[in-house]
This record gives sequence, C-alpha cells and structure tokens, in this order.
Amino acid sequence: MKEHRDRTVLKIGELATRTGLTVRALHHYDSIGLLTPSARADSGYRLYNRDDVARLHQIQALRRFGMSLADIATFLASPDAPFADIVAQQIEALGREIAQASALRDQLSQLHRQLADGDEPDLEAWLSALTLMGLYEKYFTKDELKRLPFWQQDARRNSGWSTLVGQIQALINQGVPSSSVQARELSERWMLMLERDTAANPDFVRRLGIMMEVEPSAQQHTGVTPQLKHYMADAFAEHKLALYARYLDADELERLRAGISSHVPEWMALIAAVHQQMESGATPGDATSQELAREWMKLFRIRIGDNPATLAKIRHAHEQEPRLLTGTWITPAMLDFIRLSYTAAV
Repeated sequence: MKEHRDRTVLKIGELATRTGLTVRALHHYDSIGLLTPSARADSGYRLYNRDDVARLHQIQALRRFGMSLADIATFLASPDAPFADIVAQQIEALGREIAQASALRDQLSQLHRQLADGDEPDLEAWLSALTLMGLYEKYFTKDELKRLPFWQQDARRNSGWSTLVGQIQALINQGVPSSSVQARELSERWMLMLERDTAANPDFVRRLGIMMEVEPSAQQHTGVTPQLKHYMADAFAEHKLALYARYLDADELERLRAGISSHVPEWMALIAAVHQQMESGATPGDATSQELAREWMKLFRIRIGDNPATLAKIRHAHEQEPRLLTGTWITPAMLDFIRLSYTAAV
C-alpha cells in the first residue's frame, strides 16, 4: 500500500486525537482482537477505515454502559444478530441494572434507531459523534444530558443544523450584510432552534456557548466558527431592532441600537440565575430574587436608558410583539417575576 494522505483512512495517532482515546488504548484493543485495523501502510502504520471507526463507535457506546471489554467482544462477535438488535437487547437489560447510566442509554438508543433505519453514517459522521459525545460530558452532568436535546444525536436535528450553518456561511461568503432580510430571518430561525435544542434552559445555552468558544474541535465538527456566531448575533440584534422600530422614535431606536449588544455574557448569566431562582420555588419576596431584580433593572437601563416614556413604549412593544422574546430564554412569567421582585425591593 502506498504511503499517502488517503482521506478514507486514519493513522492510529490521528484516530486517537479525533476520538479522545489514547494510542495505548487502541493498541490494546488491537492486541485482544477487539478492534483490528483493516490495513497497514508500507511503513507499518496501522490504518483505520470507515468500518473500523464505526466498530469503535459501537465499542465506546457499550463501554459507557460499564460493560467489560470481554463482554463487548462477545456481543460484537454474535453471528446471528445485527448490532442494532444487540443494542436493543442491551438497552433493555441495562435499563434494569444500571440506573445511573440512563443518559448514555438514551444515546445508545438513538444509535440503535439510526442503524435499524438502515442509515449508515460515513467515517466523518462517526468521528463527529465520538468527539461531540466526549465534549458534552465535559460541560454537562449525566442528569442534565438526559434533558438536553442536543445530546441525543438525532439525525434529523443534526441535518437541520448543518443546513442552517451552510446557509449562513453562504451569506457571509457572499458579503451579504447582517442587517439584510435574509440574515435576519435566518437569525430568528437559529434562535428558535437553539432555544428548542437547549430545552429552553438559559444555563444550558450559556454553557453550550462556552463549549463552542473554547473547544476548537466543537467548531470544527459543527462549522459554528466565532465569525459565524458574531454574524448571527448581529443579525438577531437587527431582527429585534426592526420589531422595536414600530414603537420607538428615531432617537429612542438609536439609543437602543447602541446598547442592544452590550453586556451579552452578563445578560445570559443573569437570565440563567433568574431561571434557576424560579425553578427552585423562590418567591419575589426572597432577598436573592430582589437582588437579581435590581441587577436586571441596572443592565436594562444601561441598554434602554431610564426615560419613563421610552420604558412604557418598550413594555407596550413586548405586549404586542411576542417574537421579541423568541430566542432570548426570557418568558412572560420571568418578566412578571422580575417586576414583582423589583417592586418588593424598592
């Protein structure tokens, strides 16, 4: 076999880097016959193809359930049942035996359905799934993963995101401004999907944002680069400004334009804290609720100012335009909670 950069195969070091495993672990899998590379280069390097990576995905999925390597080998060597059936049987058994692995059982269930439907992902899809599985586990607990739709690796959901990312990147490549109608429409769709796929939990989206910002592999496998994120943020700000323009005069709109993109990390952290406070069952009379309300009004006035007439217009706009709250992780109930808490505080 000639030594060349064949995109359909990976050397052992490349596979280890892409999947988060060690070269030593892959050598061990080879030595026990669990995962033997399909070919070797003339230089002796092990070479893994799509089928090898697919098998590794199966091994890792079962390994996460606490199965021993010997048991995994027995399952994968079964001559009379395809892997999809084996996964279904193991889900049923482990559902009774390992309650703490329920989040990973859901992940394996998604894999079973995909295989049962005859959907055979290519090598890159297997690698992306392995990479993202490891990343999510760094930022979310097992209980949180059970409630996070992004974790479920649904083929339809992933395809929708891939298509949307491609459409946005095309606008960027064509030099279409973020204020354009196309960009604004895509930004609203982006935020709707993001709100859905984070289970409308603002802390989930906050941590997901951190993961996308600091993990180069997450950017690589999703196409969500810093440039694309900034473009979408600008487009979404323009989308909201277009709605506010129906209610504010030119000076008010200009003040809002100057402040609408300010303190975004602080806003998301505060929205997440208020959400958690409400989930805990706290009342507006609670001291923490009132402190959060004061911080909310402080950031709100930085963005809007404190002209009573402008504030009244903003409230009216929110009453008339439900879309202003779309993709913000802010609900009418949250706004009521803030108003009551702030009233109690002053």
